[in-house]
Amino acid sequence: MLKDKDPIATVAVTDMKRARSFYEGTLGLKLVHSEGEEAFDFQAGKAQLLVYRSQFARTNKATAVTWMVGSDIESVVRDLKAKGVVFEKYDMPGMKSEGDIYSGGGMKNAWFKDPDGNIHALVSA
Repeated sequence: MLKDKDPIATVAVTDMKRARSFYEGTLGLKLVHSEGEEAFDFQAGKAQLLVYRSQFARTNKATAVTWMVGSDIESVVRDLKAKGVVFEKYDMPGMKSEGDIYSGGGMKNAWFKDPDGNIHALVSA
C-alpha cells in the first residue's frame, strides 16, 4: 500500500520566522512552498521536510529527522558548527566520542537540535 510512496519528515515549531531562518539559512534548505506563516515545505535532497507551527512543539525528546550524509559527515559537522550549530553530547553505549561525532559498529553519528529542540541525527551509513 505505501511501499512506493515517499514519506515527508514533519517537524513542529513554535516560531515560524526563527524556524525559516534556521532551516533555510543555517541548514541551507530550499523553501519550495509555504502556507503563509503556518507551514513551510523545504526541499532536502530528493525528499521534503515539512515545518509547521504547533502548540505541541518542544515536546519531542526523540530524534525527529535523520540525515543520511555518508562519508561527508565530518565536513557537514564542520560546516554546521561554523554556522553556529551546537552538537549534542550523549552517553551512547558501544560508541566512542570523537569531538562531536560518535563512532561504533562501522558508522558515525552526530546530533544537533533546531531552535525548538527537535533532534536531528547525521548518519554516515
